[in-house]
Amino acid sequence: MKPIRFTSNNETEKQFVLTLKKNVNNYFRENKISIKANAAMVLKSVVLISAYLVPFVLILTVPMNAWLALLCAVVMGIGIAGVGMGVMHDACHGAYSRKQWVNDLLAGSLYLLGSNVLNWKIQHNVLHHTYTNIDGLDEDIEHKGPIRLSENSKLKGLHKFQHVYAVFFYGLMTMAMLVNDFTRLSRYARMGLLKTQGKTLKKEFTWMLLRKVIYLSIIIGLPLWLTPFGIWQILLAFFIMHWVASIILSFVFQMAHVVEGASQESSGHDISSDWHVHQLRTTSDFARNNRLLSWYVGGLNFQIEHHLFPGICHVHYKNLAFIVEKTAGEFNIPYNLKPSFGAAFNSHIQRLKELGVEQH
Repeated sequence: MKPIRFTSNNETEKQFVLTLKKNVNNYFRENKISIKANAAMVLKSVVLISAYLVPFVLILTVPMNAWLALLCAVVMGIGIAGVGMGVMHDACHGAYSRKQWVNDLLAGSLYLLGSNVLNWKIQHNVLHHTYTNIDGLDEDIEHKGPIRLSENSKLKGLHKFQHVYAVFFYGLMTMAMLVNDFTRLSRYARMGLLKTQGKTLKKEFTWMLLRKVIYLSIIIGLPLWLTPFGIWQILLAFFIMHWVASIILSFVFQMAHVVEGASQESSGHDISSDWHVHQLRTTSDFARNNRLLSWYVGGLNFQIEHHLFPGICHVHYKNLAFIVEKTAGEFNIPYNLKPSFGAAFNSHIQRLKELGVEQH
């Protein structure tokens, strides 16, 4: 894979980066707090993981009718999406703890969704964070089935309706990963990205297959063995759990990058701006004052702060957001903010409409 360089001769951009880093460092030093997780973060981790595991244990151990079991599956979907956003995400970035074994342990919560940590780290930490909204490198804006997320990708006639059918295909994301993880791992090996992580394809492929077999044996096999539900009921609950989790995860991530005001670039050429400025131009915050939403989505509504400082735990983003926005304003750097969840959602739908038709 040929890397893209971010080069800027703009003195304003250089001064902005230096000032921003200084202001953020001063915040932590003056308040004498760690950039990693605090007690509130630990408590949240317990709550979110419990929201996934407790309903599953209840299904296995407490006699219940099919409708109640289905409700438990919905709660599991909400729980595992919360774990992905509020626990796993920080851990995979090394932002949860200064102790690597803690980060590795909690990053492993991704296996509860049947997915693969190594793939996620390459796709998200390496490609998405380095090459945000750059077509051909950032896989977050590749086609999601028949959904066109990049203005630089091929336009087809059916895309004019994508703002209508997107919700269905977004719901297939995590189930698709169960299978696509294998082809993705092979592609990363061909791109030389496994080697950069000190991994080999044969070993990682074997471990990934084993983990997925164990996951499916537990999430489908145990209910089949320990409950009176039929296989079709169990598979339906499995589908609904994943669909709920996928809808939540997809919209939260897309509302940060595929919205009005978030620029996109084509690959094949270097970017003539500083990397930090590029993050501000391609990323959006939303609903910063919604405390419940911020708690549940793991601060992913503060995506600008996360992209600038991925090694800082998300519990600090709300306070950092004021620093980043103020500093950006002082240097006339754009800061994309949607005031509410509804505004961000509508902006994403509007962007899907724009990406579904020819732009003049």
